[in-house]
Amino acid sequence: MNSPAMQGLNLNQPAYVKNARLVAWVADMAALCKPDAIYWCDGSEAEYQRLCQQLVDAGTFKKLNPAKRPNSFLACSDPSDVARVEDRTYICSEKKEDAGPTNNWMAPAEMRQTLQPLFDGCMKGRTMYVVPFSMGPLGSHIAHIGVELTDSPYVVVNQKLMTRMGKAVYDVLGTDGEFVPCMHTVGAPLAEGQKDTTSWPCNPTVKYIVHYPETREIWSYGSGYGGNALLGKKCLALRIASNMGRDQGWLAEHMLILGVTNPQGKKYHVAAAFPSACGKTNFSMLVPPEAGFAGWKVTTIGDDIAWIKPHADGKMYAINPEAGYFGVAPGTNMHTNPNCMRSLDKDVIFTNVALTDDGDVWWEGMEKDTGTLPDHLIDWQGKDWTPAIAKETGAKAAHPNSRFTVAATNNPALDPQWDDANGVAIDAFIFGGRRSTTVPLVTEARTWMEGVYMAATMGSETTAAAFGAQGVVRRDPFAMLPFCGYNMSDYFQHWLDMEHKLEESGHTLPKIFCVNWFRKNAEGKFVWPGYGDNMRVLKWMIDRLEGQAQGTDTMFGIAPNYAELNWTGLDFSAEQFKTVTSIDKAAWVEELKLHDAHFEQLAYHLPQALVDTKVELQKRLASLA
Repeated sequence: MNSPAMQGLNLNQPAYVKNARLVAWVADMAALCKPDAIYWCDGSEAEYQRLCQQLVDAGTFKKLNPAKRPNSFLACSDPSDVARVEDRTYICSEKKEDAGPTNNWMAPAEMRQTLQPLFDGCMKGRTMYVVPFSMGPLGSHIAHIGVELTDSPYVVVNQKLMTRMGKAVYDVLGTDGEFVPCMHTVGAPLAEGQKDTTSWPCNPTVKYIVHYPETREIWSYGSGYGGNALLGKKCLALRIASNMGRDQGWLAEHMLILGVTNPQGKKYHVAAAFPSACGKTNFSMLVPPEAGFAGWKVTTIGDDIAWIKPHADGKMYAINPEAGYFGVAPGTNMHTNPNCMRSLDKDVIFTNVALTDDGDVWWEGMEKDTGTLPDHLIDWQGKDWTPAIAKETGAKAAHPNSRFTVAATNNPALDPQWDDANGVAIDAFIFGGRRSTTVPLVTEARTWMEGVYMAATMGSETTAAAFGAQGVVRRDPFAMLPFCGYNMSDYFQHWLDMEHKLEESGHTLPKIFCVNWFRKNAEGKFVWPGYGDNMRVLKWMIDRLEGQAQGTDTMFGIAPNYAELNWTGLDFSAEQFKTVTSIDKAAWVEELKLHDAHFEQLAYHLPQALVDTKVELQKRLASLA
C-alpha cells in the first residue's frame, strides 16, 4: 500500500484496521500531505490524556485549576479563527443548480485543482492523525461512519468528546464497510527544524471548507476551529448527511431531541430546529418550573443534530449522531441552563472563554449567578480585563462565540435512551427563530404542508455563531440555511415528499409547531420569560397531541387560548399573553412580501405547493378585521 511518493513514511496501521479502501486512502493522503508521522487513534482515555498534555506543552491548552474544574482545559484560538466561515464553505456538486442559490459553489474539478497545491505538503513537520468515528450509536442502522485525517491534536481530543471515536469503529467498519472520508489540515506546514510560532496554528488568510456531495467527501483547509475542523459535526452530520437522506429517504436535521415524561409516566419525544444561539441547548436541557409541574421530567437525547428515519412500525425514529455538546458559553448560567452548567463541572475543553485569577473559566452571563463581575480576568486574547476596562472599551472577556466541548454523559438530564441504537419515535417537530415581532409565541400547523411552509419561511436575527453582521433578520429555513448540502428548494420538496411516502406506508406523521420565544414590547424588552417557562408551551403541545386543548384557529396555524396554558407560579396576564400571540395585520402584510422575496431567491425548483400555501395565508390575512 505504501506509495513511493511517501519517501519511506511507514503507514504502520494497527492489525485491527482491515478496510482496504481506508488504508489505500490514508496512503494516498499521506503521499499528498507529507506528514512527518502517521498516528492511528484508538480513542482510549490514555490517548486523550497524552494528547491533552501535548497541547498543554505546546501552549494551546491551559490546564484549569483541578480543584475547581478537574481534568479541564482552556484553548484560545487565533483571532482570525473564531467562528464558522460561511463565505469559505462550498458545496461542489457536479451541477451548480444542485447546490442552489444559498450555497457557495465551484465545479468539483476546479475545486480539486485549487486545493491540490494547498494540500501538497500541508502537513510537513506535523503528525497526521487517523480519527475513526461513528455518528450515532455504534452499529445503529441509523448511524454512519466517518474517518477524519487531521494534523491538529485539538481536533482529535474534541472528536473524542463529540463522537463515538476509536478502535471499536473499525469493528463496525470491517473489511469493506462504507465511511465518509474527511480530510482536514490547519494549513500551516513547518520547514525542517522549524517550530510553531503560535499556540494556535492555522492559516489566517486562506480557508476552505469543501463538500463533494456525489462522492461523499469533505476537505477542510486552514481553520482549526469548531465546525470548520470537527468534520463530523456540521460537515458530515448535516451537509453530507442531508444528501444521503434525500437519496435514501430520511432526514438529517439541525434539531435538538428531547424526551418529556408526564407525571403518569407517559413519555413523548420532540425534535426542534432553532438557528444557532436561539436557545436550542437551553430547550434540550429544560428544567420544568417547580410550581405547577411536579412530576414532569425533561431529558436530553441531543442538543444540535437529529437523524430521523422512517421505521416499519409506522413511526419516525431519531438518533442524535453526536456524543457530546459543542455549545456557546456566553449567556449560559444557572438561570438559563442549570443542567448545562452542571455538565461543565469536569472533563471539559473550553475555547475562547476568559481565565480567572484562580485558574477557572468565566464568560459574560455568569455574573447573574454571583451578582458581581470579577475584579480581574485574562480575556480570550490573553489581555487583562477588568470591569473598568469593559466599561471604557466595551471589550468582552469571552469571545461572543466562545465554546465548551463536553461529553453527553456529563449531562445530569441525559435521557436513558440517548445511546439507543434503535433511536426514539418522534411525536412532534418544533421550528422557531428569533423574531422581535410578527411570529406568535406558539402555533400548530393545521397540515404537514402548512408546517413545511412555517419552517421554510422561518427568519432569525443573526448572532455571533457565524462570521459577519449581527442583528440582521435573515431567512433561515428549517434552521438549515448554512447546513443544507444541496439546493434548498429541493430540500423543501424532500420534506413534502416525506409526507406522501410516509402516509402511503401507513406512518403516523408527527405534528408540526412553530414557536418564537423572543417577541418584544414597545420598550424593546422580551415579554415571554423563556427558559424553564417554555415548559408551559411544551405542555400545551402535548395537550394538543392528546386532544386535550382546543386552541384557536388563526391566520398562522392554531394558537393556544390563554386558559389552556398552566400559569401556576408565573404572573403573566392575559394582556401580556396577547402581546406575544397577537397577529398584527399590517406587519404580516409586510412579512408576506418578504416571503415573496425569499421565494424569488429560491425560484429554481421551488415547490408550487409553497406558493399556493402563501396565497391561502394571504386570503386568511385579508379576512382579518
